[in-house]
Parts: sequence; structure tokens; C-alpha cells
Amino acid sequence: MTLRPLGRSPLKVAPLAFGGNVFGWSVDEARSVDLLDAFVDHGFNLIDTADVYEAWVPGNEGGESETIIGNWLARSGKRDKVVIATKVGKWARYPGLSPVNIHEAVDDSLRRLKTDYIDLYQSHEDDPKVPLEETLRAFDDLVKAGKVRVVGSSNYSAERLSDALKTSREKDLARYETNQPEYNLMDRKGFEDGLQKLCVDEDVGVISYYSLASGFLSGKYRGEADLEKSSARAAKVKAYLNERGYRVLRALDEVSEAHGATPAQVALAWVMAQPAIAAAIASATTVAQLDELAKAASLSLGEAELAKLKAAGDE
Repeated sequence: MTLRPLGRSPLKVAPLAFGGNVFGWSVDEARSVDLLDAFVDHGFNLIDTADVYEAWVPGNEGGESETIIGNWLARSGKRDKVVIATKVGKWARYPGLSPVNIHEAVDDSLRRLKTDYIDLYQSHEDDPKVPLEETLRAFDDLVKAGKVRVVGSSNYSAERLSDALKTSREKDLARYETNQPEYNLMDRKGFEDGLQKLCVDEDVGVISYYSLASGFLSGKYRGEADLEKSSARAAKVKAYLNERGYRVLRALDEVSEAHGATPAQVALAWVMAQPAIAAAIASATTVAQLDELAKAASLSLGEAELAKLKAAGDE
């Protein structure tokens, strides 16, 4: 499998990343272990999580996903086979991107992950209250201390990411080597309007989240009656049940049939083929689902097919 660079950093990843937001929520620890083992067995290596995962689940407080991953790392001995990416800034326990907050949060994440270093440490969202130089200097300190190998951003606008890259360049600080935006066939505008070009021009690796549009692009949601399949995703998916959404599903069906693939595989392959994309994040709750998604990494779509899918989702 061809690995892709994360920006200008030495880190390289397979084009499918596992979204750890299901660990401790829709997947218990035993199933999480099975999924992580299967993920690595497929030749993939990027596992994405955050300190805030799964604070929204009744009975949880946050940190559950990191804890499950950490327990797996300790028991499996597979630390050198994976790239662990986590985030800071959205958890009520460690809110925002102040230097004090970053330094305290990273130590807590390292403890839960049971590791001496985090491969990719990301700002979970922009914090305009804190000067970029202060945030980036804190990240630079972590890199120099060996606690973090590479730093990245998530949910940054093109303007703010550009400012951050300029600050790192001018102050000789560790820079954001990655950006993590929402991006899929249904949600394109936020990334394609400026951010994508910036990432291409600046060699910033993009790790897309919601790559399957909350499961809509799997093709299993074809009408409002199907929303009962997932109460957690119903509200998000309902917004896609319109003419544009049905156009995309029809295009996915046609391309899928031509390749003997599933809509989910084609939707992920489309994201993976876009400029600047280093990896597309997707989650699975069963090994069978993961086995299906894994095939997207070896699915090659033609230029006409890529254009057809994009045109179907044009607004």
C-alpha cells in the first residue's frame, strides 16, 4: 500500500484512517480491540481520536477513546505500527489553546494513551482568544520535548490556517503539517473554497472527517423511514434527503455497479483521490464493516467517474 506524507513531516500514512470517536460510545472496549487489530492487519496505520471523545455519552466524562486505544497499545505491542493522532481544545476539562491548557492536556492524553509520545497532536478547533504565536510556541515546546512529533489543525478556516503557517515561518516554530476539515461528496464548500488550494500550495496534508457524511454516502439511508436505523445520525442524515442528495446516491450507485463495489467504497475512494488529501477518516462498528471500507483504499476511479460524482454533488 502506498503511504502518503503528512505535510512536510517525516510521518507517512495509509489513505484510510480509523475514526476513534466510536470507541467507548457505539463500540465497547472488547469490540474496539478487534477493530484496531483488524485495521492494522489490513495495512493501515492512522488512528484518529481526541481528548474530548466520548464526553457526550451519558455516564462518560471524556478521555474514554484515548483510554481504550492506550490499553490496546499496551497489550498489543503495536505502538510502532501505528500513527496516533489526537486533539486538544474542545473538552470542557481542557478548553481552548492557551499554552497552560496545551501543556496540561498533552500530559493527560499521554497518560491515557500509555505512550511516551503522540505522533500528531492537533488543535481541535481555532481559538481566536489566544494569539497564534502563543499556541504555536506551546506546540513547539512539546515537539522539542519529544512529547509530540508533529502538530496539526482541525476546523481552521483558510485565513486562520494561512496566518498560523505565516506565524510559524516568521517565528521559526513548529507548523501545522495537517488540517482536518469536514469533507465528503455532500459537504465540499468549506474545504474547496480556498482551504484546499492553500493546503496544496503549502504542502499541508489533509485528513478529512465525516468522509461518509455521517453514513449517508453508504447508501443505506434512502428515505425518512431509514432514519430509524440510527438515532445518533438521524438529524444529520435527514438534511441530505433532498434532490441533491439523491443525485449523489444515483451517481454512487452507477459507479459502484461498474466496479462491483459498494457506495461507501466509492465515496471514500473519491475523497482519497482529491488534491491535498492524505487520508480519509471513517469509522466502523464491526470487523465486517471495516473489511468493506478497507477495499476503498485499492479502488481506483477514472477521471470521468471522479468528475461525474463531483458534478452530481454540485450545488
